[in-house]
Amino acid sequence: MIEIKWHDIDPDIGEKRYISAERFAGVWTFKFKFKKRGEWTKGLIADRVMWLHVLDSLKRRYQRREGVDEKDIKLVENILLKHPPEVGA
Repeated sequence: MIEIKWHDIDPDIGEKRYISAERFAGVWTFKFKFKKRGEWTKGLIADRVMWLHVLDSLKRRYQRREGVDEKDIKLVENILLKHPPEVGA
């Protein structure tokens, strides 16, 4: 299992949100919450920016040998190929 956590600003409401991406049995799932000690809301649909954050985190962990292998990185790179950059972004 791999878990990556970070925070950003929710583009819809402008509030800080906490995000968790988890890979278990080869499947990535995302969840979020608005309060540090709040309940997680599952089912967040990841956008390209989130996948780029996950890829960056995996590459840094791979360099430090923290339970990440090349298959994990390739999986996310393939997902990113299916999420092309938005026009004007």
